[in-house]
Formats: sequence, structure tokens, C-alpha cells
Amino acid sequence: MPVMKDGCLSVGPLLAISCVKIGQAWLHQGLKTIWGTRRTIRLVSFDPRHQSRMITEGRDRAPARAMLKAVGFTDEDLSRPLVGVAHSWIEYGPCNYNMRDLAVHIKEGIRQAGGTPIEINTVSISDGITMGTEAMKASLISREVIADSIELVGRGQGLDAIVILVGCDKTIPAGAMALLRLNLPGLVLYGGSIMPGHLRGRDLTIMEVFEAVGAHAAGKISDAELTEIENFACPGAGACGGQYTANTMAMALEFLGIAPMGSGSVPAVDHRKADVAVRCGRLVMDLLRRGVRPRDLVTRQSLENAIAGVAASGGSTNAVLHLLAIAQEAGIPLAIEDFDTVNQQTPILVDLRPGGRFVAVDLDRAGGIPLVAQRMLEGGYLDGSQQTVTGRTLAEEAAKAVETPGQEVVRPLTSPLKAVGGLAILKGNLAPEGCVVKLAGHERTYHRGPARVFDREEDAMAAVIGRKIKPGDVVIIRYEGPRGGPGMREMLGVTGAIVGAGLGESVALLTDGRFSGATHGLMVGHIAPEAAQGGPIAVVQEGDVVVLDAEKRRLDVEISDDELRRRLARWQRPPLRYTSGVFAKYAALVSSASRGAVMVAPEQ
Repeated sequence: MPVMKDGCLSVGPLLAISCVKIGQAWLHQGLKTIWGTRRTIRLVSFDPRHQSRMITEGRDRAPARAMLKAVGFTDEDLSRPLVGVAHSWIEYGPCNYNMRDLAVHIKEGIRQAGGTPIEINTVSISDGITMGTEAMKASLISREVIADSIELVGRGQGLDAIVILVGCDKTIPAGAMALLRLNLPGLVLYGGSIMPGHLRGRDLTIMEVFEAVGAHAAGKISDAELTEIENFACPGAGACGGQYTANTMAMALEFLGIAPMGSGSVPAVDHRKADVAVRCGRLVMDLLRRGVRPRDLVTRQSLENAIAGVAASGGSTNAVLHLLAIAQEAGIPLAIEDFDTVNQQTPILVDLRPGGRFVAVDLDRAGGIPLVAQRMLEGGYLDGSQQTVTGRTLAEEAAKAVETPGQEVVRPLTSPLKAVGGLAILKGNLAPEGCVVKLAGHERTYHRGPARVFDREEDAMAAVIGRKIKPGDVVIIRYEGPRGGPGMREMLGVTGAIVGAGLGESVALLTDGRFSGATHGLMVGHIAPEAAQGGPIAVVQEGDVVVLDAEKRRLDVEISDDELRRRLARWQRPPLRYTSGVFAKYAALVSSASRGAVMVAPEQ
């Protein structure tokens, strides 16, 4: 029988009793297990219609009800909690293409659990499609626009709870940022990875296409071979298939506690994804009835768990930007240096591309994200006491992992891929506020060479394709930071071309822009302060000797302090590239990459 203890109702493994107060009456509702056993539920007075009442109740709200009835809502619908289902479906590439279908299943789960779902659509920008063009500047800016738009609808329409369905790179952190701003009971669901393409027994991802461009330019493959790789790399819906930014952030949000453990590793087109979506719909209603909000779950410890997950999986450098932004929305202090601290305490345990052998679907077959968490907890690399949206701790969720016998994706603790994680934070006279380098899968940690300086990505790409970059060079691409770009373009086109041209082990690249999660090689991004803010990268000259020493966590140009000061004193800010519209607004308000490149009010 259930027993009372410390204000909680303890229940058995198959039934969770949710007690909520609606008006002055207590409603006791039996819910079957949603994501696993929830052992205790706190008896709190939380109104499941805490927001929607102001929209739908009372004589004065008759006009609102009339308009809602015009699109099919009934009085019964409007008597229930209103739950948003926000997503970024767009008919522009595979990453978000399955979202409308998944939204149908989420809505079904919400209705099953007594809520009224309301679908919300916002925008998205495809990084893979816009990469290497002026259009790519919209990508990081879209993170803010997506978060803003979900926040606006959540506040403006009186939603009681929300499920945010995410897919491509920027929609994932944007969804988390919006969830924390609203602080409504809710969760994030990742739409899932694309399946790998296959060509002559080899798995393909979008990374191989970018590298094929460089190989073609170097004369290593023919026109027909390039077209063949292009045709087979992306077989259907889903986000890019390695431990690139999308899959990195999906794992991070599960470790953070705001996405259900194991939900993200199910691929986009897998038949199990529909069931995951239905369960997320039921789960958000459970969160609502318990009155659990995102800021109850996101803590300093859970943020460190997320960073550790990125480090252990050889994840994307973009996670630094995005987790800094998420921490700011949660009101939790987090500094760029904290990533290096966690990284040095965490081995690389997951063998995923771009630094490793396997793709995201292989991780799912091996045991998924729960297996990664289980292995890390066994090694003491996570705080398992942190709560998650399921009502269970991270340790309880990880305990359910089922490892596939013989799998090679998640390594044993006794044989990690590397003793320390895949990200490093460097500082020096070229990056006083810091910068980020990914070392996963790459042994080269030192490079000294002459600077080849470019003030825009296209010029650097032309030099690579034109075979003007030589072994030993340090390619510097500046004025591509958050403010200078604006929008901090990813450089996968250039980095892929460098690797494809056979220069990946002999050339370093530095930028105040950023990289795709598919980037590999000795590439340093997020250099801060950026060139457009008068950072030292703005005054590096062609031929200056640059030294990158990842072991010492240093990035320096070999000129005297006096010479650096003289150059900076002579530097003049170039004119803005955009003077109106959203790009200009972003450039005026965006913070440094070392703070997450978030938009801040001028007085801040």
C-alpha cells in the first residue's frame, strides 16, 4: 500500500499516483509508468492550468474562447491544461523534416494524459546547406530567434506546459534556452539522427561530402566520384549522423536532465521514434501535475554532467557556446575555463565520428546514450544524484541501460580512446579571453608556422582550393566572429577542404568564427576577443609566426608585447557589414563567444 513519508506518497513500481489541486478540489489521477518507475511524488498544490486560466476562464474571456473555437477547440478542450508542442519543421533539408510527424504523436500522448496540445511552428536554418556561403551567418543568429519566438508564444498564449521538439544544430540549444526562460513544466525531444549513407561498404555522413570537395579540388577524385558521394551520403530525414553538433547537444541535454534519457539516440526514421514521442506527450503532463520546472532540474552539477558527456564522446566545440548560453538562461555561473577543468578529468570513451570510427546509429545499436551514462557513472565521471524529467535520477536512468554484447562504440573504462576529453580551452596573447580546440582522435597538439591571413571565409576557401596553402601554414580567418560576421559562421567548408586536400596533418586553422561538429584536424575556433572588437587576432600580419601548444593550453603570435600594443593602437574598426535588419540587431547586442555569444541588453 502507498505510505506517506516526508510529505511524499511512496508508490509501487507499476503505478504513480499524481495528486493535484484544481481550484479547491484535490484530483487524484492514476498514471501508468511513463518513462520508468517514479518512487515518490511530492504532494504539492500546483494548478495544472496555472497559465491558461487567464486566457480561457470567465465572462471576459468569451472573445478568446470564440476565436479558439473557430479553429476547432471545444469547451472540453479549453477546460484542460493547454500544452505547447513547439518545433522547427521546414521543407529545407533533412534535419527537421520529421518534426510534423513526431508532433502528431506527442499530441496524442498529451491528449491521452488529459491535456490539450497546441502545435507551434518556428524557423530553422540548415547549417549543412548554407555552409561556406553568406547565408551561413544566419545560423547562430537563428538560435536567438528560435528561443525568442518560442518564449513569445509561451508567454503570449498562456501555455501551461511545453514540449520542444528539436533537430538541427541551433534548434537544440534554442529549445533548451526557451524552456529555461519560460520555466514552464516541459521537456526537449530530439528528432533523431539521420541514417548513414552507404557506398561500396563504407558508411557516409555529410562530413565525407565536404572532404570530397577538397579531394576533388586536389585532383584525388573525379567528377563522377564526387557526384556519387553526394548522391549516397544523406538517405533521408534526421540530423547529421556523427557526434557532430546535433548529436552532441542531444546527449548533453539528456545528461542535463531536461530531455528523457535514451530518447535522443533513437534515429529519426526508426519505428520506435513514434512511441518515444507519445511517451514524451504523457511525460509532460506528468511534469505539469507534479509542478516540476526546468530550473528545478538544471544545476551547476547537471551542467558539469553535460560538459563531461561532450568530453567523453569527442563532441562538438559548439557545445561550449551553447552550454554557456544555457547556463546563462538558468542563472547559473559557468565560465569557459570550466570546460577545460571537466575535460581534463574525463576520458574519451565513445568512438564516434568525426574523430572516431562509428556513426550515431551505431551508438543506438550499442546501447544508446544510457550506456554512455552508465559507463561514465561506473568511472565516477558524472554526478548520478541529479534529477531528470522522468522523476528519476541520472544514475537510476543509466542503470536501465542494456549493452549489446560485443559492441565497440562505448569503450571499457580500462581502455579509453584517450585519457582526457576531446575539448581544450587555450589562452595566450592571441586569445586573452580564450578559444576552443577539439583534440578527439588527433594526436597532434603542437604547431608552429607562418600566418596566412584572410579577412573572410570565402578568401581562405579560394586559397585552399587554389592550392595556395602549404604544409606548415597557419590559416587565420578573422572578422567572422559573433559581431564581425555577424553570426560566427562555421568553417566546415574550409576545414573539410583542407583535410580533403591532404593537409589535415600539416596545417592549422585559427578563427574567431566557429566550426561544425564534423570538423576535425588541428582547428581552433571562438578566438576571443574577436577581430571586430579589436582582439589581437585583428592585427596578425601575413608571415607572423604563430604557436599553438595544446598541452600548455597556449595560443600565441611570436611578436613582442610592445609591438602588439603598437599594432592594436593603430587598428581601426572596419565598417559594419550589415546596417539594418536582424543581422545588424544581432551585431549590436551579441556578447563575446567566451560568454556564449548571447544577445544582451545594452546596459548589460
